[in-house]
Amino acid sequence: MWSRDRWQEMFYTLRKNKLRTTLSGFTVALGIFIFVVLFGFGNGLKNSFEQFFVDDSTNSIWLYPGQTEKPYRGYKAKRRIIFKNDDLADIKQNFSFFIDYITPRISRGALVKYAKESNNYTIRAVAPGHQFAEKTMVTDGRYINERDVKEKTKYATIGRLVEKDLFGNKPALGKNINVGGISFKVIGVFKDAGGDNEERLIYIPYTTRQQIEKSNDRVDQIMVAFKPELGYAGAMAFEKKLNTFMRKKHNIAPSDRGGIYVRNVADEFRQTQNIGSVLQYVVLFIGIGTLLAGIIGISNIMVFVVKERTKELGIRKAIGATPKSIVGMILQESVFITAIAGYAGLLAGVGTLALIGDSLEDYFITNPYIDTIEAIGATVILVIFGAIAGYIPARRAAKIKPIIALRDE
Repeated sequence: MWSRDRWQEMFYTLRKNKLRTTLSGFTVALGIFIFVVLFGFGNGLKNSFEQFFVDDSTNSIWLYPGQTEKPYRGYKAKRRIIFKNDDLADIKQNFSFFIDYITPRISRGALVKYAKESNNYTIRAVAPGHQFAEKTMVTDGRYINERDVKEKTKYATIGRLVEKDLFGNKPALGKNINVGGISFKVIGVFKDAGGDNEERLIYIPYTTRQQIEKSNDRVDQIMVAFKPELGYAGAMAFEKKLNTFMRKKHNIAPSDRGGIYVRNVADEFRQTQNIGSVLQYVVLFIGIGTLLAGIIGISNIMVFVVKERTKELGIRKAIGATPKSIVGMILQESVFITAIAGYAGLLAGVGTLALIGDSLEDYFITNPYIDTIEAIGATVILVIFGAIAGYIPARRAAKIKPIIALRDE
């Protein structure tokens, strides 16, 4: 079936009908190309949604104090809620089963100096657990620890770009920097996947910040990391219990939308994943539709090809060609055109995605790509359907009697 003569005859037929061959191949290549690009865009959308959480731990719940909207238990509306150290202790005591770690956050801006260099940076006063909440990666020295918090040390862990700004190419570890008029010793340098803004932060013990600010015990925010084994359902139940507990402790009406704001990163991550998946399915559906359109196009072309060659096929049968050889001849031509054109469309699609890269980040498409297995799978499917598209009309033509085929106009 796949003899040398058959190949030579097939190439002769393709050269003789260049327009028909080109149109057939273009239909296949375009179908695969559009499928690959659209599928890659779907993955790019998913990457964009997931990047929103690359800088944060997803097993965390953030608590933010706000202003009440309703009077409750003798307290007036528009009361400003304030978090303090005892909130940290109460959460630890009442929810120890759920909690992995807990950290407050106090953010202040300050002018930071070293020698002749200076710049304004955000100073975050935190507990050791904050390192895991923000996925901070210490590259030199160490992070703030429990002893620093207990002893209220004037130690600082600085971002990579802070070190670069103030120290140039020299190491910052062990040096003293002036933070808002107070000397802090650099005990660590970190990098962060969140980008340049995150690497221009400075971390100090939250108790040290409270001591600087007239020995108060206030905190701006509280981050509670729940145990990962709780899962999504457990995280949602924990969020509800924690919210109820804090509202009761601060005398906030259960129906009050203000007072305390809760951000459950696990819930946000789940919702974002769902949105990304839906968008990916929509893009995939469009891509499959394009692929089907290509298959239908091949089918129509092959029907026309067989119809056009009816007289030729009749002559072949008249001089002794078997139905099997006729089917094989048309099938070989169909598979060859589909495979070559499909491979060309595949390469063009993958190449286009590589050229696009991160240029469409403004449109929420980050690093679009398609797995090799998925791309090859789509091409193989198109080749298979291309073979079927050629087989059906070829099988019908092979059954026509030579005398009838020779009379065809």
